Amino acid sequence: MIPVTSFAGKTVAVFGLGGSGLASCHALKAGGAEVIAADDSAENVAKAAQAGFITADLRNVSWANFAALVLAPGVPLTHPVPHWSVLKAREVGCEVIGDIELFCRERRRHAPDAPFVAITGTNGKSTTTALIAHLTKVAGYDTQMGGNIGTAILSLEPPRMGRVHVIEMSSYQIDLTPSLDPSVGILLNVSEDHIDRHGTIAQYAAVKERLVAGVQAGGTAIVGVDDGFCRDIADRLDRAGKNVVRISVKNPLASGIHVEHGTIVRNSGGARSEVAALGGIGSLRGLHNAQNAACAAAAALAMGIGLEVLQNGLRSFPGLAHRMEQVGRRGNVLFVNDSKGTNADATAHALSSFRDIFWIAGGKPKAGGITGLTGYFPRIRKAYLIGEAAQEFSGTLGTQVAHEISQTLDIAVEHAARDAEASGITDAVVLLSPACASFDQYRNFEIRGTKFRDLVQALPGVKPVV
Repeated sequence: MIPVTSFAGKTVAVFGLGGSGLASCHALKAGGAEVIAADDSAENVAKAAQAGFITADLRNVSWANFAALVLAPGVPLTHPVPHWSVLKAREVGCEVIGDIELFCRERRRHAPDAPFVAITGTNGKSTTTALIAHLTKVAGYDTQMGGNIGTAILSLEPPRMGRVHVIEMSSYQIDLTPSLDPSVGILLNVSEDHIDRHGTIAQYAAVKERLVAGVQAGGTAIVGVDDGFCRDIADRLDRAGKNVVRISVKNPLASGIHVEHGTIVRNSGGARSEVAALGGIGSLRGLHNAQNAACAAAAALAMGIGLEVLQNGLRSFPGLAHRMEQVGRRGNVLFVNDSKGTNADATAHALSSFRDIFWIAGGKPKAGGITGLTGYFPRIRKAYLIGEAAQEFSGTLGTQVAHEISQTLDIAVEHAARDAEASGITDAVVLLSPACASFDQYRNFEIRGTKFRDLVQALPGVKPVV
């Protein structure tokens, strides 16, 4: 835990008592603050009370003595309308912040030079975060990973020299961190997302920009420049005097890092040097993962990690569960769990990474279905459709792609494994990338992915991928 000493002797309201909210309560109390805990969920309030915290309905208490409102990132700050607790705070001039802001204040008070890597972007955040954490561990750092990737930041160990915090941040979390100041900040990409929470894509991009704009003096801002928003952001950072490293997987860069024929290349002052090779690294297949790897490599270089350690770290990266996860191989067939592919855009990345695919898709459909994936249909040998979307997807595939309606995942795995093996294709892939939410048959995508993994590993002759 990271005790939050910056509010010692003061009273702080905490609204939203899920994982990060309850961790904030513990950290504030450990640092000497008095905490008033609240939530719209009676169940969450009861859990906080059982943990020994004072709870209250913040509608019915005086806000005069609150030094701050610590808000959970899932609670609306601005759009579609501010949450009532935010309006209450504004009425009395009480600052509204999040748990990562508390971390930033503690770091500045106690270990301002301790390495802090913050990662954001519309896509690829979790893979890049996990990859950087893996690289820093290989390099010998005491590595603390958390934030949006799963572990609340205040549940980690406190900042100190020799210990690096590698933190994934959503736009919601950035919005609640006004003094965000990483030593290395990474903005992967910006595309339309979370407009309901930010109003416009321009405002969403502006929130993302704050992560790299806040990089501390002497730090490094790493920006993927393959979209217009990020190109403009990188230019603004340059004009502001920041140390900017541009990343591209589409075009060579006169200055920066790009990916060329599976090799990460750095250009600086007219000098070209090869940083690392990505060929043969199964956990980093595809153009999207090339961007993730290039940004992670830039972060490693900014931290002084050597090229040999970097290459070894990339090769030993196991990947993330449910995201292009290689769960097994049987003969000529590779089985890949991409249950995190919950929409067509995410599934497009997976389909673009292989050529002879036996594709398991379906679930609770999203707007647009798989109509945007027609360009990848030639890669699909056969599709196995499950869940509510099966009939709709069957209509989209039509006669272009051989398919069957399997209905359930167990039938789909059995039939896809049989057909892939019988095909005799040298590099056949059974790919679960549903392009759908899981909620028709599974509580979340993790449970769906775990079921796929279990079914595959139960097949006779399946061996781990090494």
